[in-house]
Amino acid sequence: MSEAALIWLRELSWREAAAFSFVENVVVFALALVAGHVIVARFRHRELGKAPPLTRTEVVVALSSVVINSGVTLAGLALWRIGIVQFRTDVGVHAWLDVIVLILVMDFAMYALHRIAHVRWIFPHLHALHHCYEHVRPLTLFVLNPAEAISFGALWLVVISFYSASWLGMSVYLALNVAFGTLGHLGVEPLPSRWVNWPIARHIGTTTFHAQHHLSRDTNFGFYTLIWDRLFDTLEPGYDAHFGRTGAITPTEARETER
Repeated sequence: MSEAALIWLRELSWREAAAFSFVENVVVFALALVAGHVIVARFRHRELGKAPPLTRTEVVVALSSVVINSGVTLAGLALWRIGIVQFRTDVGVHAWLDVIVLILVMDFAMYALHRIAHVRWIFPHLHALHHCYEHVRPLTLFVLNPAEAISFGALWLVVISFYSASWLGMSVYLALNVAFGTLGHLGVEPLPSRWVNWPIARHIGTTTFHAQHHLSRDTNFGFYTLIWDRLFDTLEPGYDAHFGRTGAITPTEARETER
């Protein structure tokens, strides 16, 4: 990031910053939906489950998440202005290593938060709304309880408050975050069936992986990788067998797997 850009960020009024943050998040929202539906159209023959008709509630909740994400962005700017959040401007090897660090740290942190969200007495109040949709579509990525959306945003702000990453590293991570979120909620599997046989690829999150979580709620808690699910024995036993299969895994199969 250039010195001019840093000065611009510091001198923005809060009204201008709020407007910029909102526009930025609307663009991210639109790109995720457009890219998602392009992929869905291309791989319709590998549909993992039929999403129900779109509802007004789904749209309203998704749009509320965009507003909340805008608030998180604004909060990040505020924390940077008072010196709690700091970032570097280098673009070398160290900056690219930040991407790996952020992915692994956030993947573990969100895995932990996700498991907490599934605690029996917390689930109805925090995470049940997202699980109303057993068969997902790209929009489902943004259909979150407002408290849950705030929790994920706060988690990100905590991480970058303690870890001074590069601007490049944070930007690439955030782009990958949207990409993985969109991938997880496509409802179709664009990756080849042999994906689960490749040594490194088999540990990376996929559409099938998250689609199974929406049906079998006690498994597949990871976001970007399967590392923590494998380590803590929460990977869906039928993941490899059902990978990319039309219908993926039915609610009945999910309940049988849980037993």
